[in-house]
Amino acid sequence: MKTYRDHYFQRAKQDNYPARSVYKLKEADKRFKLLRPGLKVLDLGASPGSWSLYAAGKVGPSGRLLALDLNPLTIELPEQALFMQGDVFDESGDGYRLILETAPFDVVLSDMAPRTTGVKFADQARSLDLASQALALCKACLIKGGSFVVKFFEAQEAKQLLDEMRTVFSRVQGFKPKSSRAESKEMFYIATGKK
Repeated sequence: MKTYRDHYFQRAKQDNYPARSVYKLKEADKRFKLLRPGLKVLDLGASPGSWSLYAAGKVGPSGRLLALDLNPLTIELPEQALFMQGDVFDESGDGYRLILETAPFDVVLSDMAPRTTGVKFADQARSLDLASQALALCKACLIKGGSFVVKFFEAQEAKQLLDEMRTVFSRVQGFKPKSSRAESKEMFYIATGKK
């Protein structure tokens, strides 16, 4: 298994974030103005916790953040944030119930990724399936005018996800953060203005 210790890895350690992925969200937030004090945010695929920590800081004590993941968090979140371990899409689970109880949200963040198999097409399909499920959740729990950030692995089939997102949001844009590794096949769609 490769260990990456690049500039963003070192910076994350210095800035007390558990992972370099925080800089992808920071870039998206700076460019698209997604997060501000007082907002209610849902963070899907939150572990190890960098996105949650950053988003909780941005929404501040007047905001609220609900974070979920199959894996535990490696950090402690501030008071305005709550983490629950479990399957986001298990409709009989506590996490799903908590999402519906806490909704509506101003912003939904999804940095979810499947456990990769090394089989490119299978991994792409599973990644797009997670993104589609996150979009379905947005339809149910995101406010009108709300925003959605979703990660997926680049594939031709991503156009179907884009087309579906355009029926739900007034603006959808592809985004490849500078902090993504050059060899990474991950991509993000940033959607704003839920219809």
